[in-house]
Amino acid sequence: MKKYSYLEKCLDYQFNDKNLIIEALTHKSFKKAYNNERLEFLGDAVLNLIVGEFLFNRFPQSNEGDLSKIRASLVNEKGFTKLANAINLGDYIFLSDAEERNEGRKKASILSDAFEAIMGAIYIEAGLIILKPIILDLLDKNYENITLDTLFSDYKTALQEVTQAKFGTIPTYKLESATGPDHLKIFELSLWIGDKHYINAKGKSKKLAQQAAAKIVLEQLKGENR
Repeated sequence: MKKYSYLEKCLDYQFNDKNLIIEALTHKSFKKAYNNERLEFLGDAVLNLIVGEFLFNRFPQSNEGDLSKIRASLVNEKGFTKLANAINLGDYIFLSDAEERNEGRKKASILSDAFEAIMGAIYIEAGLIILKPIILDLLDKNYENITLDTLFSDYKTALQEVTQAKFGTIPTYKLESATGPDHLKIFELSLWIGDKHYINAKGKSKKLAQQAAAKIVLEQLKGENR
């Protein structure tokens, strides 16, 4: 059995052209006449399209700005690394000895690039009709409940890391108000770092209000460091 055969089982897809999957799994450090960078480029574009269509249908009330933010929370290095780890993609990548010693199989950049390349390879061989359910199945299995709350998770975590390093403390969020009927309630929260009030933000849930506030303050603090 070839090294990549189990990966094909995880994807529920068998390549007719085995050279395609080999190319998709070949990191540039492996020093072959080919590598996965071109397939990575294509895979990134196709993933943006499929995930974009998925979110367009999943969140019919969300505007263009919100949809872009939601997609950005999935279609990025962190998101692709999560999906790559779900299929143990690191086990199959062809790397140089130097990258092996540097634990390249665990590097987010290498894993996410290889994931994009694999998806690009499937697209070339089988097209969107075959690739789309593969991607949606991976999303479904690795994100228990894809909602606005679960997807907007990066800003709060990122801000916490910044404030811990810069101030030695983490932000606190205080509920200021909750208005409207139960099915359309709007929450307003204030964000504090230590004794300093930074901003108020609103959202359709407490979590979304926290994320909205965290995003603004994160950008403010990053701007101060420039």
